[in-house]
Amino acid sequence: MLTSDQDVLESGESPDMPGSKVARSPRATLATFRHDPRDLWPEHVRKLYDHLLALYGEEDMLPTLAASWIAHQRSVNTQKSYARGFHAFEEFARDHGTHPMAVKFGLADTFRMYLETTPTWVPVKGGRRGEMARTGKPYSDASRKNALSAASSFFVYLDKVSDDGVKNPFDAVQRPYVDPDYSSTPGYTEAEWARFLAVARDEHRVAAYRKRAYALLLVLYTCCLRIDSLLNARVEDLGYDRGHRVLLLEKMKGGGRKKKPIPPVAWDALQEYLDGRTDGWLFCTATGGQLDEPAVWRLLQSLARRAGLPLRGPHGTKVDAITHALSRPDARPDKIQRWADHKDSRTTQRYNQRKELLDDSPGYGLGADVAGTLDHGTT
Repeated sequence: MLTSDQDVLESGESPDMPGSKVARSPRATLATFRHDPRDLWPEHVRKLYDHLLALYGEEDMLPTLAASWIAHQRSVNTQKSYARGFHAFEEFARDHGTHPMAVKFGLADTFRMYLETTPTWVPVKGGRRGEMARTGKPYSDASRKNALSAASSFFVYLDKVSDDGVKNPFDAVQRPYVDPDYSSTPGYTEAEWARFLAVARDEHRVAAYRKRAYALLLVLYTCCLRIDSLLNARVEDLGYDRGHRVLLLEKMKGGGRKKKPIPPVAWDALQEYLDGRTDGWLFCTATGGQLDEPAVWRLLQSLARRAGLPLRGPHGTKVDAITHALSRPDARPDKIQRWADHKDSRTTQRYNQRKELLDDSPGYGLGADVAGTLDHGTT
């Protein structure tokens, strides 16, 4: 049983949770601390907290609990992914007149069915900037699985921080099966990648941003990076180690640190973009702020349209990098696994299988044989 307000912040119990003896306002409790622990929360965690605070008020511990749970996740990518899933769950529970922490199995299972049919939020065509409407396609299998996993993780966290225990209503909720070997993201060939890079360098509609776009794509591709890791890098993280130009990344998936060697072509493009700049975000806005993921998404889709290629997001770049590396005659899967920052070799091999399922399909050989037979029979 939690007995003090400081325990509430540190362990996360809510005064609304069954059996809790805590009744004072969390805002009053935070005011007694020498340093507000929320100051350490990342910006996206603060945004979730502020959003929930506006909905539930200062006396409800949901904002603090949900934000603490998100901040508890080790990787930035997981934090953002779970925050998106929790937004969908919280909105659903509120629309059904139930506090998110009071959801039982019946409503949790209804949330699963709700995700299968409900349109997603998409920007309003021709509307104001930031205006959204529920007119998009229903959630994909992967998005539904993420939302259900996020909600389940939240209740697991509540159980950890409560001495009385909290039953997870999502334990028995079935989640969509997502085939790890399948991706709807279209892949680019090496030739298509060369075209994509050339468009970024020479044809980006905003000439002032061409050097940034070209350098970003080259570093992302040749260093096999996740976009969140690259956008969190600073110019000060560039260095030199045993004959290699390197980028020190501090926020890899899972929270680790790693030095990434930067190939000469990417280094040259990066130096031309930086133009002598020695500090600040490695890839920044015109005002020096941190470039964000939505901006990169817009960039990649704009370039793809100009290059006449399928549209996709930044993770497709890492998929292509691994696939192309695995297709080389001298490919070493163990080295590519380390380069890709995969703990399990099976994760790396999934990219190889995607290529084999297409380029190396036995169907091509059978088709060529039968075509030759048909041609021979008609002459």
